[in-house]
Amino acid sequence: MPFLLILLAIILVIAFKSIKVVKQSEVYIIERLGKFSKVADAGLTIIIPFFDHVRSVVSLKQQTMDVPPQGVITKDNVTITIDTVVFYQITDPAKAVYEIQSLKKGIEYLAITTIRDIIGKMDLDQTFSSRDGINNQLRIVLDEATDRWGCKIDRVEIKDITPPADIRDAMEKEMNAERNKRALILESEAQRQSAITIAEGKKQAAILEAEADKESRITRATGEAQAIKEVATAKAKEIQVIYEAIKKSDPDEKLVQLKALEALEKVADGEANKVFIPFEATSALSSLGAIKEVMKDDKKK
Repeated sequence: MPFLLILLAIILVIAFKSIKVVKQSEVYIIERLGKFSKVADAGLTIIIPFFDHVRSVVSLKQQTMDVPPQGVITKDNVTITIDTVVFYQITDPAKAVYEIQSLKKGIEYLAITTIRDIIGKMDLDQTFSSRDGINNQLRIVLDEATDRWGCKIDRVEIKDITPPADIRDAMEKEMNAERNKRALILESEAQRQSAITIAEGKKQAAILEAEADKESRITRATGEAQAIKEVATAKAKEIQVIYEAIKKSDPDEKLVQLKALEALEKVADGEANKVFIPFEATSALSSLGAIKEVMKDDKKK
């Protein structure tokens, strides 16, 4: 009985050592007698106890690694601190285990040296305006270097670039000065535009006022001319009526002259500025002068 129990225990230990369940997105690196044997994919894997063992469990998922902040000197001798993160994925688990002692350390050191080389060729202003270019250069260099380690670099991102405190103060002052400059330019432009708009408004108002005054004068003059024309027409009709009446009554010459003078008197009382005297009226006026002289002679006698 004790022998059976011992045998059962040995069988259980062997079964435990032999049966391995590999999780999804992971692989096992299996060695046999200290030598690489195979890569066990996800699922159930059987190994030989005491001969095979699992050297390493490798994740095939994309992984991230924070590169410690590094002090880097730019081309214009300014020391800045750069914080970087690397996104990578293992494509060949065997190489990742056997080609390098520590894959993460290798990526970290390679990233640090590459960052220093790239930033050392740039000015301070370029480092702030060329983040995408720096990220792309880092990714290309790291991807080429880590390919022999069975690793692919998907992305490299610079999280932060921190200049020294005195440089930050100088940059803030420069930005404030630039903001104030832009504000003054905008204010000056606004005032200029406002002055132009006001002047244009006054000009248009003056033009419209002049045009309105012109139209008013034309309208008033047209009305006055029309009124004069209507008065003259009415007076002419009145004279014509009187003339026709006198003509029908068959008066003598002196009576006609007197009626013409009465008509002229009425015409002169009108609002028209000019009075047109018929030629026949001149003889009537001369006759009146003669009559006046005769009356004077009678009074003297």
